[in-house]
Amino acid sequence: MADPSKINDPTNTNKATKEVMGETKASKSAEVAQVVSDNEDEEEATVAADSPASTFATRKKKSKKKRIKDALSHTSGSSEASSANARVSMQKAMGKLSNDNIQDILKMNPSLAQELGVAEGDAAQVAENFKKLNMEEILAGLASTGKNVKDMASYKFWQTQPVPKLGDNAKIEQEGPIRDTDLNLVRKEPYPMVDGYEWVTMDLLNGEELKEVFDLLYGHYVEDDEAMFRFNYSKSFLQWALLSPGWKKEWHVGLRVSASRRLVAFISAVPVALRVRKNVLNASEVNFLVVHKKLRAKRLTPILIKEITRRCNLEGIFQAIYTAGVVLPKPVSTCRYFHRSIDWQKLNDVGFSPLPKNSKPQYQVRKYKLPDHTATKGLREIEVKDVDEVLDLLCRYLKRFDMAPEFTKEEFEHWLIHKKDAYEEQVIWSYVVEDPTTKKITGFFSFYCLESSVINNDKHNNIRAAYLFYYATETAFTSPKADLKLRLNALINDALILAKKYRFDVFNALTLQDNSLFLEEQKFGGGDGQLHYYLYNYNANPIAGGVDAKNNIDDGCSGVGVVML
Repeated sequence: MADPSKINDPTNTNKATKEVMGETKASKSAEVAQVVSDNEDEEEATVAADSPASTFATRKKKSKKKRIKDALSHTSGSSEASSANARVSMQKAMGKLSNDNIQDILKMNPSLAQELGVAEGDAAQVAENFKKLNMEEILAGLASTGKNVKDMASYKFWQTQPVPKLGDNAKIEQEGPIRDTDLNLVRKEPYPMVDGYEWVTMDLLNGEELKEVFDLLYGHYVEDDEAMFRFNYSKSFLQWALLSPGWKKEWHVGLRVSASRRLVAFISAVPVALRVRKNVLNASEVNFLVVHKKLRAKRLTPILIKEITRRCNLEGIFQAIYTAGVVLPKPVSTCRYFHRSIDWQKLNDVGFSPLPKNSKPQYQVRKYKLPDHTATKGLREIEVKDVDEVLDLLCRYLKRFDMAPEFTKEEFEHWLIHKKDAYEEQVIWSYVVEDPTTKKITGFFSFYCLESSVINNDKHNNIRAAYLFYYATETAFTSPKADLKLRLNALINDALILAKKYRFDVFNALTLQDNSLFLEEQKFGGGDGQLHYYLYNYNANPIAGGVDAKNNIDDGCSGVGVVML
């Protein structure tokens, strides 16, 4: 799943893109960045809008940024107009921007400023060049706040990629790959690296190398805007996430300083069989892209993405699914994060969950109080003997959604059964409901653990978060929607009770699957961020994400059945 754990986007300037993508036209078609994961924008230190501190309280927009948006606001609907009218509207809007507006935008996008020649000091020429930019890039670049502010020049990168454009809303008659790729054209050797650095393949079965990846992520991965929280992926979590069935050592890509041998960057991928409506894609999911904070000016992100893409291409994989908390061209679906407080007092102590207006702490503690014992009869931990039956249930359940993974038995066991002898710490919790009379499995649910470190707090040093993973129930096939809603509310309430038992502080869920049927009833609060789903090199019509145009829960439920880490 992702939040409080997703980040993202790669190249920031057309110049930088050309520097790392200087190849023949033929090879470009085969080697373009296939996957840009939820975590690609580490180079700009951009954190998804649903990062830890922002999930419970909407941050105020910068007044300067608001002025710029106001200056551009009358074009916000232009993407829905005809392309000719849209271009006219955009050009008119650009002409109305003051020099101060332009300078404010350029200050927020230093790489774009450099590209337009700000360093040369020709303000008039800079302004003229700026007004020639595509308005869609400007609006997208201003779509998020704080560390989410995107370099507008990065959107030029996307214009070269096989992804839908932001303003393209035409119905797709035949869903499928955007660009055919010839395996014979894939580069066989790693991309050249700048002097002083070298590619390495990390061995995550080696304790020392695993610790190197852990340390790099801990010190340089995701932080919230105020640097109050930082995601703390345990070593067990990393092995669970990156050593899934079919994993390839070559897809755990590191970058070392040649002299000191210090690991300063990392990117990874795992294979996934992804069904998009009727088509099953042999795809990959890239994750854990991280660049040392002191090296982000070296523009390493584009070439990291190109290298992991090359390695995926060598295996014949040319499609991908990825998520981002920011707007990129172009989401196939958008979900919203919801959060259910378990230990509200602790969340408030660390600044994670604010005290609502006209309320008192004791009221909030009482509001989120949970029973000590579960209520569903026949609820127990999953066992290996249950795998075949639960896998069948889950596969049937996921067929109800437009986009979902297709699990093998081996994958199911890896993702959903805790192996006590495999990991130092437990990562996944899964429970089944066994009918006391027939002994048939009628339902199951699961959640996983991802902690965040609390920075500079006297009372607490971590937040323990549970993330809703996969679930299913036979009620979906045998009863009306009202009964499904009742059943899911009972199951998720038990999941919350178990999360409390295992000392979790908060329980997170997206508006995917059938979550909209229980989020409000189980006292989940809406986060202020969204999680956008993207398909690379694949054209698909939009898929419902469980929220409406105003970012409120859509009772029509969601077509998304994919839960990404």
